[in-house]
Amino acid sequence: MRKELGLAVLILVIGCIVALLQPRFISTVNLVNMANLVGLYGLFSIGQGLVIITAGIELSVGSVFALIGVVFVDMVVNWGWSWPLALAAAIGMGGVFGAIHGFLVARVGIQPFVVTLCALLIYRGAARYYTDDATVGFGYGGDFDTLANFATGRSFGIPNSFLTMVVVALVMWVVLHRSVFGRYLFAVGKNEEAARYSGISTRAVIASAYVICGLLAGLAAVFLAFYTNSIQPSAHGNFYELYAIAAAVLGGCSLRGGEGSILGIILGTVLLQVLQNLVNLLGIPSSLNFAVMGTVILIGVLADQHLQKMRTARLARAVPAAAADRPAQAVAGSSPKP
Repeated sequence: MRKELGLAVLILVIGCIVALLQPRFISTVNLVNMANLVGLYGLFSIGQGLVIITAGIELSVGSVFALIGVVFVDMVVNWGWSWPLALAAAIGMGGVFGAIHGFLVARVGIQPFVVTLCALLIYRGAARYYTDDATVGFGYGGDFDTLANFATGRSFGIPNSFLTMVVVALVMWVVLHRSVFGRYLFAVGKNEEAARYSGISTRAVIASAYVICGLLAGLAAVFLAFYTNSIQPSAHGNFYELYAIAAAVLGGCSLRGGEGSILGIILGTVLLQVLQNLVNLLGIPSSLNFAVMGTVILIGVLADQHLQKMRTARLARAVPAAAADRPAQAVAGSSPKP
């Protein structure tokens, strides 16, 4: 919990500083807007975190948003599908994409970076071809108003996207930290070969992480589609995979695998949104958003490497000390000869 506590303190410190510099930061409108964005980004950042825990990476999230988004709009606007069926289909599409990635990584043995980079290009191109590179939108009215009102609305003054993210986070916290499957995820990420020799079906575990990531990406794609209300396939969701990676890394997920927590990922998402909000409120050019994000990822990786070196040095000091204590304990415990 040290990482999570330190991250929470950092968020409070930055929030207080920004509030002093720009009081609008703590206005109700701004806080609600940030909560909405935390909910949107948190949904797919959790899935990204699970993949990173297995020592993998998912680079196609943004393109998945574009492809699922344009198909979802077509389903509810032009095909006349009911919104529950269209919602299930969108989430199912994400799961299918995740299953394909998991199969190529776990069964075929292709590097996750290569698989998801190729998927990024394929899905983006497919989205642009599907709409003939034209922008699509929901328009006004339709049988999907119930879903639209939920995706963009609030309950008890809190954005529904944030509440949905909280529910998903609670479920995934149980899965990751209180289930056998969660222990398998950490074991595979820490040492896949050792996990396989201990009887864990490493291929199934890795593929499952990508499937869960795809399902959450499909759900987030629906929320994002209603948030933007129109989808330009060439730009919709661009670089969103980097936001997810940054949130996971900030939250304590090691890119080497085997480390991370759901709470940390959520706190990383909050910190990322606070930093982006800081850029907007303080009048810093919005073009620096990506520079801020890249700096955040770099700092997170450097911090992770530093902590890893500290842990290695601590273990190296502890092993000789324990070995030196054993002879002394054996002598003290031996009885004198008569």
